[in-house]
Amino acid sequence: MFIVDAHLDLSYNALRGRDLTLPAARQKPDDEGIPTVGLPDLRAGGVGLVCATIFIELASRNAVGGYHTADEAHEQCVRHLQWYNEQTAAGRMRWVRNRNDLPLGEAALSAQRVGSASADAEARSGDQKLASAKADPTPFILLMEGADALRSETDVAWWWDQGLRIVGLAWKRTLLAGGTGEPGPLTPLGRTIAAALDRAGVIHDVSHLAEESFWQLLDLTSGPLIASHSNARAIIPTDRQLSDDMARAIAKRGGIIGINLFGRFLVPPDERGKRPAKLADAVRQARYFADLLGHVRQLGLGTDLDGGFGREDSPHELTTIADLPKLADELSVAGFSDADVAGIMGRNWMEYFGRTLPAA
Repeated sequence: MFIVDAHLDLSYNALRGRDLTLPAARQKPDDEGIPTVGLPDLRAGGVGLVCATIFIELASRNAVGGYHTADEAHEQCVRHLQWYNEQTAAGRMRWVRNRNDLPLGEAALSAQRVGSASADAEARSGDQKLASAKADPTPFILLMEGADALRSETDVAWWWDQGLRIVGLAWKRTLLAGGTGEPGPLTPLGRTIAAALDRAGVIHDVSHLAEESFWQLLDLTSGPLIASHSNARAIIPTDRQLSDDMARAIAKRGGIIGINLFGRFLVPPDERGKRPAKLADAVRQARYFADLLGHVRQLGLGTDLDGGFGREDSPHELTTIADLPKLADELSVAGFSDADVAGIMGRNWMEYFGRTLPAA
């Protein structure tokens, strides 16, 4: 099975001190918890494509080294871009800028042992799985999460040339839009940038947009959009998640919803603190969206693992991201068909990017 993860904060973790060239088990825990993601873990788990983010924070949110101005945001984002270019030069990662750059999907795994929760995989140690993983570079699509670095239409064109293909205008409130916990509309600059992104063919990521900004973006643009890492508000009632109407609107535009594996986005409020998050909670999200939309063709994964949290706040069955194939087994046990499981785990994203990335 070919797995796609549409949201991983790789450069964020690397630039704050984690060595992602090592398996997560060999990385030191820090103030954000026990690591779960290393580049070797991706290969060991059969994660054949990721959306790798550029994520920075405003200094006013007590972020160490955060930015004060859009110029500083641009400078910091360029450092993240340089990290991805360094990984590419070292043969650890590989840019996906257009459809021809996409991996071959399941055929690409023909020479690679993909982990599953089968008996033989369970019998092998984590080190053995990592050692056996084919050391090919991890293909990635660049996603900007919070777009204060985009100061003008000229910046949009420059970032496109660098390889940026997905943009979320907000995390919390930005210079461009209202965001999680900080509601509000698109700003005048945000409307200009959104239109420029649309003309360039950039995929819009709505995961952190405030509801007012969300609906304005849909009215203003006609290009492809996704929610790279969002769950159902009906289960987790916060503005960070998607309402039923928002999910339907994404589906109507042909977009994909990536299920997030952050524990607080999985465990309902009345159960929080009483039990750990489980993969069954992620299956519940999939079932909810499947019932809402009437199918699973527009569901995928956007795990956000190590996105400001660690193993402690991940589904308890996951030691590292190499364990993601266990989710496929949980989906099967819950009654999803083999085709539906393959779609959620990666095929839906592959088909989506095959339609929405530039042809060349």
